[in-house]
Amino acid sequence: MRSSVVRVLGVGCAAAMAFTVAGCGGQDTKNTGASGASSLTFWGWAPGYADAVKAYNASHPDSKVVYQAVQPGAKGGYQKMLNAVKAGNAPCLAQVGYETLPSFAAQGALQDVTKYATADKGDYQEAAWKSVTLGGQVYGAPLDTGPMALFYNKEVFDSLGLKPPTTWAEYRSDALKIHASDPHRYISSPYLDYDYAGLAWQAGADWFGVKGDAWQVTLDSSANNKVADYWQKLADDHLISSAPMYDQAWYTGLGNGDIATVVGAVWQAGVIKGGAKDGSGKWAVAPMPQWKAGEQQVGNAGGSATAVLKGCADPEAAWDFAHWLSTDPTTFGTLVDKAALYPAATKLLGLPQLGGKDPYFGGQNIYGVFADASGHVGTGWTWGPLMTKTSADLDDGLGKAWAGRSTISDALRTTQDLTLTEMEKQGLNTAK
Repeated sequence: MRSSVVRVLGVGCAAAMAFTVAGCGGQDTKNTGASGASSLTFWGWAPGYADAVKAYNASHPDSKVVYQAVQPGAKGGYQKMLNAVKAGNAPCLAQVGYETLPSFAAQGALQDVTKYATADKGDYQEAAWKSVTLGGQVYGAPLDTGPMALFYNKEVFDSLGLKPPTTWAEYRSDALKIHASDPHRYISSPYLDYDYAGLAWQAGADWFGVKGDAWQVTLDSSANNKVADYWQKLADDHLISSAPMYDQAWYTGLGNGDIATVVGAVWQAGVIKGGAKDGSGKWAVAPMPQWKAGEQQVGNAGGSATAVLKGCADPEAAWDFAHWLSTDPTTFGTLVDKAALYPAATKLLGLPQLGGKDPYFGGQNIYGVFADASGHVGTGWTWGPLMTKTSADLDDGLGKAWAGRSTISDALRTTQDLTLTEMEKQGLNTAK
């Protein structure tokens, strides 16, 4: 059954968008445990969530949250959630990435908790709060963010007398010197989907927006082509490694110095440390290079919310848990330790777990760099309503571009066309 058109604001936008969404039938009842406490179910996959739920239950005797681990979103978790909503037996709470929330909204899978959440808005970073706000309605609590910076092999840079680049022009200059020093050395490796999105985000090269009551798709904008042309030139000049990110060849390159930088989010620290152990003591972190000297623009890659799903019978209790999970210092400290999550709540940026010196990064307190970066993440970014398909189409095009069979601009143009076609097919309003 098709529902009537629902008007929803785009993330970070001030105009309404119209979605035609599938109706989600079924009734959800308010469950209670043996003690009479309100009982909520929470689906997620991040390490440390089970311990967090235990801590909440111990400190909130009048509430009970039951945690159930599911596959990560892109590996089946999101489809499981959507299927449960449609069947009318979804959990109240779910871990949902910011990039996926608009897709859930377009399918009628989220429950409005604005009246419970608004008073807590000031507890969160602005960009994170906008990521859970659609159509003026709040659908969950921001949990973590992915402010970006420059991970660089300090040993390689020092050996060539280089300082971490402060601008993208300097970054290119360093790329030439690094490759000239050894034909096996490269400044970086190919970026795909949400890692690439962070590069566009920093440049203000939006992918989606709204016009009146319709979606705009802007991957092929002049701002996006500026970013694409920059990275295309690096690739054309053979300054980018062929090793795919997260492939064993990539980890090997990070460990032996053949890949000298990663432009990535805070959580990449754990990825690099875990996969490139030979690089221990050689790496450091610096602010993200800027398009213009003196600017402080930062992109974001990743981050998720504790979303409230459609049909939740106790949205007030759901918000109470979601907000607590995002703001309780002890609990979030454990999430930093176990899952390398970076808080969306401003008061947690000074957590002790974020202040230590890291031997892998030469004893540097890398979280100080990200704490500063978090305040400069652009707040205007909007994720589209069909990001699973959009990102898959983009990855297909980017893969061809990095391999020299196409261009990054072509990938953006094709992805825009395919996204618009699918949006129209699904009945979503699009700006002409």
